[in-house]
Amino acid sequence: EVQLVESGGGLVQAGGSLRLSCAASGLAFDDYAIGWFRQAPGKEREGVVCISISDGSTYYADSVKGRFTISKDSAKNTVYLQMNSLKPEDTAVYYCAGPCWTGYEYEYWGQGTQVTVSS
Repeated sequence: EVQLVESGGGLVQAGGSLRLSCAASGLAFDDYAIGWFRQAPGKEREGVVCISISDGSTYYADSVKGRFTISKDSAKNTVYLQMNSLKPEDTAVYYCAGPCWTGYEYEYWGQGTQVTVSS
């Protein structure tokens, strides 16, 4: 059974930072691509970041480029999302999901973690 378990969300003031974690199990981690999408009330789902575990290549949406950094720890089957310079418009539920290669549909996602950025 594939499981993606997020942690690390919370409430932060604008300009602050948060780090999300995604622990993966039940899949071939080193052959996978894991990322994050976010869903805010009344807005469409937005794919935010993606990392291909095998070669470390990454994708960032323009809305987060330069502020968010995705990384991986293959020894722990875990992906991290470091979010800096947070803005109120980053407020959303963040879901760890995969695969996230271009042209692929997400097959698995976690329960989501709330990120709230106050102004």
